[in-house]
Amino acid sequence: MPMENFSRYQQSVIKNYYKNRDAVSLQRAQELLTELYLAEGKKRDKVWDTLFTNLERMGVPEDQLEHLRKQRNPELIAKLIQTML
Repeated sequence: MPMENFSRYQQSVIKNYYKNRDAVSLQRAQELLTELYLAEGKKRDKVWDTLFTNLERMGVPEDQLEHLRKQRNPELIAKLIQTML
């Protein structure tokens, strides 16, 4: 959909979203990590899946994601997020 179909205000909101997408994804990963420590059962599995999807969007290499999936260790995710800050 071309940008001409949006108002000037909507265009600026869209541009700002994509401009700050990395920061938003990083903050969301931090929030998901906190939820991971607090979640139990099926909710925990859902948080893991959402976290990996978010990390994938952030550009984490696929081989590193596979390693993290196999380990299922929140501390490794926390270290990864810390290095991204």
